[in-house]
Amino acid sequence: MRQPFQVADLYLHQKITEIECAQGLGIAACTVRSVDREQDGYSSCIWSYELTGPSARQLTRGGARDEAPRWSPTADRLAFLSDRGGGSPQVYLMPRDGGEARQLGQFDESVTNLRWTPHGRSLMVASAIAVDPELRGQPSFGKAPKRKTSAPEVAWRLPYKEDGVGYLLQRQIHLFALDADTGEHTQLTSGAFDVMAFDISADSEHIAYSRTRDGKFAHATDLWICDTEGHNQRQLTHRHAVVMQPVWSPDGRYIAFTGSIEEGDAEPKLWLLDVATENVRMLADESVDVADAASLHWARDGSEIFFSRAHRGCHVVCAISVPSGTLRVIVPGERQLGALGCTERDFVYTVEHPSQPSELWAIDRDGGEERQISDLNAWWKERLPIEAKLRAFEVPDGCGGTEAVSGWLIRMPGSALPGPLLNDVHGGPASYALLDFDTNVFWQVLCARGWSVLALNAVGSSSYGREFCQRLAGHWGHYDLPQHIAAVEQLQSEGIVDERVAISGKSYGGYLSAWATGHTMLFRGAVVMAPVGNIETHYGTSDGGYYADPFYIATSPAFDRAKAREMSPLQHVEKSKTPTLFLQGKEDERCPKCQSEELFVSLARAGDTPTELVLYPGEHHSFLGEGAPSCREDAANRILSWLDRYVVEAMEAPGATGDKQREVLGS
Repeated sequence: MRQPFQVADLYLHQKITEIECAQGLGIAACTVRSVDREQDGYSSCIWSYELTGPSARQLTRGGARDEAPRWSPTADRLAFLSDRGGGSPQVYLMPRDGGEARQLGQFDESVTNLRWTPHGRSLMVASAIAVDPELRGQPSFGKAPKRKTSAPEVAWRLPYKEDGVGYLLQRQIHLFALDADTGEHTQLTSGAFDVMAFDISADSEHIAYSRTRDGKFAHATDLWICDTEGHNQRQLTHRHAVVMQPVWSPDGRYIAFTGSIEEGDAEPKLWLLDVATENVRMLADESVDVADAASLHWARDGSEIFFSRAHRGCHVVCAISVPSGTLRVIVPGERQLGALGCTERDFVYTVEHPSQPSELWAIDRDGGEERQISDLNAWWKERLPIEAKLRAFEVPDGCGGTEAVSGWLIRMPGSALPGPLLNDVHGGPASYALLDFDTNVFWQVLCARGWSVLALNAVGSSSYGREFCQRLAGHWGHYDLPQHIAAVEQLQSEGIVDERVAISGKSYGGYLSAWATGHTMLFRGAVVMAPVGNIETHYGTSDGGYYADPFYIATSPAFDRAKAREMSPLQHVEKSKTPTLFLQGKEDERCPKCQSEELFVSLARAGDTPTELVLYPGEHHSFLGEGAPSCREDAANRILSWLDRYVVEAMEAPGATGDKQREVLGS
């Protein structure tokens, strides 16, 4: 008999995070992440899957983090990164069919990325090197002195910190050539910058790489090129603010990459650079959003690029012709995809959807039926099914008219009576409702308890066109909150949900949840997670606020403090009558803890509205989906308890009414 979902199911869930296909063999090497409950952390192993049959082999084992699998050009060896030595991630090699892995070389700091050269005699890796921040980017001679944990952290450029990493200026990330036999390595780049991503040309002669800028502002990235000896380095892009993973065409004529022109723009587009002329142009139009920069793959003949496209809140596998830019959909579907790989015959990908576990799937390039390759989460079949449908809502457009927006309605199939609703707001705001189980485990548990979950893609969401996304800039809360309210009211009018309505969200979702509590009494309870609560202080305390906030409040490149204050939930939270739970990673550098603290203290001092603040030591911005398993379990249980107490139990108490549901709080 099937059982309802429980929060503890997060300990059972395994997820494929990377796919590397061996060309000509129909084999995919995958990184599989699992929860290590005893250590309150995660481990990852490398699995090999044959795409033509149900054959799976676990290539690595143990409690280490094995990741970033890379097949050699002849697919006889597999390189990967691992921290199995007890220190920082290093490069390891193993035979294709398994066996003992051996470490290849020894780097002083963490290796962050690796690629085989097409001739197979060496690898290119990106690795951190220690530097003395007191030199402020000037070259040093010899190794940097070992720093104490109590050493001062001097900031001389921006950004000087990063969420999940911490202080940045004591290290740089550079390219190295690593001999595939001896493990000897040679540093190829140097300077006060970080190499973020790279690719090697098919003739093994050149490296294209994305690197941060040297100087005072290092958040922007440019495309550079050099030969595989590290010589003849030159910059190829000059007007982009962001250049992500570059990918060489098979003939070396083009480099494709995703990126954006404006600082703070979170809608990267697909670009094509002609290496000979250094001409850069957008390959597709502005309506085409790339879901994952790592999903770009060239066809063997160089005529097309395959990639995962974010389109209307879903992911589809597309091909775009080069150089014409003609777009065609190869693998459609109302769902989202994780990693994407391809062979000469197949597309290989993971599927994210509330009604099914994350597994590996494949489909012939020429069409045909999808086939499931992995079965890592067999326990899912023992749970009561959850239904997730993408549907439309007619809402105000913020400009005096109306428009249709879409959202996911998630609930138990066959639910007849009106029930409670959680309106869960996505982050960004230039993103869309993400469907991964790891972040949203409480969705399934709520649905098993009779709730519905609405994950709306309101104005400001990406994947719906440039105008729809950019319209929200400078109008946070004013344009999108009325759309959420209208969608909830539509569900109420249809008899799907009743007056037991709550709101939740993290990051920008936390912003809108906090904003809502100060502007409407529609919501009976709220869960505000890692929010932007005060844009004025977020600008100076966030790792990216100094360039992202001016873009989002539509005053770029200047920062208008008066407008930032007017747009901040902090200015309105004291009017709130909504019981509000604040959840926050204590080491969050994206939306620092002061954002939750200011809201919590102001609400607590304003009156008798119930409120609590929970800080998670050691946790960062992604605590809900990537934090320690015990943290994720605690957060999910607190969300469920808060909603039960202030939405379900409070509304079922004697004398409870919904008379004030439509009341709008004064501005």
